[in-house]
Amino acid sequence: MTDDSDVSPPAHGSPRTTPSGSATAAEDAGAPAPAQETGPARAGGMGAALLSRLPGLALAVAIAAVATVLGRLMPVVGGPVSGIVLGVLVAVVVRPKTVLRPGIAFAGRGVLQTAVVVLGAQLSLGQILKVGVGSLPVMLVTLAACLAAAYWLGRRLGIVRDLRTLIGVGTGICGASAIAAVTPVIGALEAEVAYAVSTIFVFNVAAVLTFPFLGHLLDMSQHAFGLFAGTAVNDMSSVVAAATTYGGPAADYAVVVKLARTLLIIPICLGLAALVRRRAAATADSAEAGGTEPRRIRVGRLIPWFLVGFIALAAINTAGLVPQAAHEPLSTLAVFLITVALSAIGLSTEPAKLRRAGPAPLLLGGLLWLVVSATSLLLQYLLGHF
Repeated sequence: MTDDSDVSPPAHGSPRTTPSGSATAAEDAGAPAPAQETGPARAGGMGAALLSRLPGLALAVAIAAVATVLGRLMPVVGGPVSGIVLGVLVAVVVRPKTVLRPGIAFAGRGVLQTAVVVLGAQLSLGQILKVGVGSLPVMLVTLAACLAAAYWLGRRLGIVRDLRTLIGVGTGICGASAIAAVTPVIGALEAEVAYAVSTIFVFNVAAVLTFPFLGHLLDMSQHAFGLFAGTAVNDMSSVVAAATTYGGPAADYAVVVKLARTLLIIPICLGLAALVRRRAAATADSAEAGGTEPRRIRVGRLIPWFLVGFIALAAINTAGLVPQAAHEPLSTLAVFLITVALSAIGLSTEPAKLRRAGPAPLLLGGLLWLVVSATSLLLQYLLGHF
């Protein structure tokens, strides 16, 4: 997936940015951060931030409400899928105004992560351990196949090293979350991040729309489909949407598999950091060429907070502190929150970004999607999981 020959270090003085554009060369070099506001000023800023999210969040909730009704009328499609389709249609036809963007961004990320935490109330720690261990062979083999294919196919398609790395880890692990985690490690450019996220998004939508029908066509059990969705779909939102459409047990299983798969970000980031440092050390004139020292990796920051919350709520449920009568309402709440998040993700669609990415990254993303999907299905078939 990475190699030492394709791309030279960036020119001196060219900043490397994270997906949000907030990481600067000064930050990477350890320059002191600006003083934080305290007291009333900080409280006022937080209040203004919350108010700025309300319009976009309200729009996502409204679309989710309509999608929930449509999902009940068309159970095969379901509310989450209806939400993302409606969101895309609104984004293309109406083009949401700038004032809506903070709320849409919050709904697409924060609401989704909250939904994952709520899903933990329906599981026990024993289930999580059993599912994680049982799915490990499929997870590891699909990831290895994806990364190998990203390296080999990416080079032959003429895609630069960092971009094929981002598409590879995004497809093999967890979509935009993996891309965001890897970006500061390899020093990827903001444009490369945008291309990778846009490419991954296309096949997230394709998976949500096609995988449930494929599962029924292959007569997969709920657990088999949950393992398939958890190992072959990229972002958590799309995993949950596809699995929820297939059935409740499939969704529970897929979420645990996906969360276990998310932890693979840690060894991948550490491995990439070692490769980047080795390349920097092997380049005698890296300082003169403007090479930048990669940022130090803090393992704790690579573990998503919602994974901790999911496990904590599962532990509370294991201890019997979540009443049985609350399980169904919490499940309904989780599905609606997922629908809100997917509606927001649909609203975030920017066709111009997809056009700028060009055909090669899109082709690589499609080929990797097929490799991961076929590998997951083949392994399950060989292991007798169907």
